Amino acid sequence: QVQLVESGGGLVQPGGSLRLSCAASSMTFSTYSISWYRQAPGKERELVATISSFGQSTNYADSVKGRFTISRDNAKTTAYLQMISLKPEDTAVYYCNAERGPRKFWGQGTQVTVSS
Repeated sequence: QVQLVESGGGLVQPGGSLRLSCAASSMTFSTYSISWYRQAPGKERELVATISSFGQSTNYADSVKGRFTISRDNAKTTAYLQMISLKPEDTAVYYCNAERGPRKFWGQGTQVTVSS
């Protein structure tokens, strides 16, 4: 069955960087748009960034513009979220989402904690 597996989360100091990965399997990866969402404790899940199926377009939440970069490698069936200048308010569980029409798949999430 379809699997999305996130990795790369961890504890980082404010101003630091992390790169998250989302490895997909059992799906035609290049036909899905990929998004990263995050959910902080006590808050609703929010959309962070989206990349189209062949990477021709990207969109970002205002809160991460200029600091986060979403990308994908369709040959490796993997998507990435490069995060720089991290802030404590970026602390959350980050989820990978693949979407094509009515079909949506989620990963299990990876924890990102920004703290000194």
